[in-house]
Amino acid sequence: MPHVTTEDGSQIFYKDWGAGGSPVLLSHGWPLNSDAWEAAALFLAANGHRAIAHDRRGHGRSSQSWSGNEMDTYADDLACLIDHLDLTDLTLVGHSTGGGEVVHYVARHGSARVSKVILVSAVPPLMVRTDDNPGGLPPETFDSIRAGEAHNRSQLYRDLADGPFFGNNRTGDVPQGTRDAFWLQGLASGTRNAYECIAAFSATDFRPDLARIDVPTLVIHGDDDQIVPFDISGKLTADLVPDGRLLVYAGGAHGLPDTDRERLHADMLAFIDN
Repeated sequence: MPHVTTEDGSQIFYKDWGAGGSPVLLSHGWPLNSDAWEAAALFLAANGHRAIAHDRRGHGRSSQSWSGNEMDTYADDLACLIDHLDLTDLTLVGHSTGGGEVVHYVARHGSARVSKVILVSAVPPLMVRTDDNPGGLPPETFDSIRAGEAHNRSQLYRDLADGPFFGNNRTGDVPQGTRDAFWLQGLASGTRNAYECIAAFSATDFRPDLARIDVPTLVIHGDDDQIVPFDISGKLTADLVPDGRLLVYAGGAHGLPDTDRERLHADMLAFIDN
């Protein structure tokens, strides 16, 4: 399996599909791995692009490192992979936590290799409530997720998959296989890594990062996202990115790469190719 070795010796697993075309790098959400983007990667590769997806450190087939489970290191790991593959004219796509990762990469490493950014149900600008972010979610929301991770992570992932992640608590029609895939990917993460990543996605302030994105950016968000609510995330992000465009999926849940697959693929491809 292909891996790239980071500065601290961690191994980052990645998939690299497609015969050519401009590259698209897909960054996954918590507590998942690159398998969450398989359908999109296959679609993009079949439509003339090079599709790359990696497992964030501590997730999937990458090293379960004791340290580095925060956004600075995630962004540096991403830079290591991008440099290793010598990617240029690159579209960065991030779902949920992955949206924070790609935003932080551009702010920390620049956009010399990047032509476009797509943020799907992404965590920026800042999820947790603070004095200067009064509209954020209360800290207790994330304390509860940490408690679930520490007490019975298997049940936590099952509850998320069966309920709010895909909006199954609204519709009841999300296939069992889709929910099982979430659960299996979650359990492939390291428990310390997944625990510490909760702070990374909830308490990292991406507002300064968003102001530094100097490439066209597409923000896609469902207005019934129960994990990363639209009003505190996608809606604000589109205003903070200098060249941002917003697409709102009416009634859309958090897990858009599965629940709205065909529409998402079409919207992504249209933005990448234009």
